[in-house]
Amino acid sequence: MPDETFNAKAATLMEALPWIKSAFGTTVVIKYGGAAMTNSDLRKQVADDIVLMKLVGVNPVVVHGGGSDINALLDVLGHEARFVDGRRVTDDETLDVVRMVLGGKVNKELVNAINYHGNYAVGISGEDGGMVQGIPYSDEHGRTGKVAAIDTTVIDTLIADGFIPVISTVGTGPDNRPLNINADEVAGELARALGADKCIYLTDVDGLYSDFEDKNTLISQLSSDQAHALATAPEISGGMIPKIAGCVNAVTGGVRRAHILNGTVPHAVLLEVYTDSGVGTMITDE
Repeated sequence: MPDETFNAKAATLMEALPWIKSAFGTTVVIKYGGAAMTNSDLRKQVADDIVLMKLVGVNPVVVHGGGSDINALLDVLGHEARFVDGRRVTDDETLDVVRMVLGGKVNKELVNAINYHGNYAVGISGEDGGMVQGIPYSDEHGRTGKVAAIDTTVIDTLIADGFIPVISTVGTGPDNRPLNINADEVAGELARALGADKCIYLTDVDGLYSDFEDKNTLISQLSSDQAHALATAPEISGGMIPKIAGCVNAVTGGVRRAHILNGTVPHAVLLEVYTDSGVGTMITDE
């Protein structure tokens, strides 16, 4: 006779069944960041989740940054990392480091983790095929930019051919030179342009709180208007603001749901997509 452990596993699979059915054929944009990026064990778990989603019929599209790795290499090179109003100042030397770290290190680490299970992932940059087109944020920020337009041609082709796009967020400016663009912003814009069903942000906290000093006040769901108002709260961390903005931009642009999840929770993506209760904070346009 099956024991309780087997019964629990069977119950979990049956709980996932309707969610697998409803998600089949949809596109989910995953912004990969936080501790899930820097911890190799967590990176493997995220990669496993992404592959499982692909195998049960979802089209995952992964977007990543790599700020901590960029800062580490700048430090080794003796080049100060500078920020103005929370945005990186990207001079020419910093831009070289950004392109090297995002495209040559972080992107390939995630591609390799996914491809442990087979040849699923293809690493690309926002520069490829004019995918992410940007404009400079300000003269003071140098080669730091913001999204002006998204061309999904390359991504559409990869998805149609059965691949998982893994995208580093260097875009192309109007002068045809590279721009360093915030990955949270790119994820929201990309989800919107792809008509994605979901946009998921992996970070280091459980989600959004009504009282940021009280971890028992986690907000499980809120509207885009409520999220926008929360983003202006003085106690909210600067790193969370672009994530909230990306979620709001996605859902007001047709994405059904956006989520902020704790990437240190094992298999947080699967828990959100394939269980009744989910985890983290969900934002909708309702």
